[in-house]
Amino acid sequence: MGSVSSAVQSVCVFCASSDAAPQKYKDLAASLGTLIAERGLRLVYGGAQSGLMGAAANSALAAGGEVIGVMPEILSGRERAHKNLTKLTITKDMHERQQTMASLADAFVILPGGMGTLAEFFEILTWKQIGLHQKPIILVNMFGFWDPLLATINSCLKDGFLHENPETLFSICDNMEDVQGVFSAE
Repeated sequence: MGSVSSAVQSVCVFCASSDAAPQKYKDLAASLGTLIAERGLRLVYGGAQSGLMGAAANSALAAGGEVIGVMPEILSGRERAHKNLTKLTITKDMHERQQTMASLADAFVILPGGMGTLAEFFEILTWKQIGLHQKPIILVNMFGFWDPLLATINSCLKDGFLHENPETLFSICDNMEDVQGVFSAE
């Protein structure tokens, strides 16, 4: 697996805002936030103070990193906005949120999450497939969380619903060492 280009200055992390997520996933998000900050990269994420989102943001901030949150108005009450970020942008809707996060990021990392995370992953993956960007996409599959998703993608490919294997469009990391390797200098 190749490493992220030295041109990467900003990493967008898609993940859950739910506090109900198991602690192992919050720990994973915290490790990623620390890694991003220690590499001198900016963290861009959904702006919540809870769940994996909050864990990633808090650890990046604690490690001295810059953290930019992007949250749509409709979620600003539901997903309590983080108050201690470098910058918080409120967008009019989910579409503007996704476009804003994509424009601020040089790479994308997908951690465990639910419907929102799935929507973000598939949108950014589709944008790459049709040539709207060529930014790295990293799917973090620790604890086998994304195995069912990967099986579904492979079924779509096998049954002819995809023209190319979408796994050529993203990297899969099964452990933090692989994630760290992706962020190592070339």
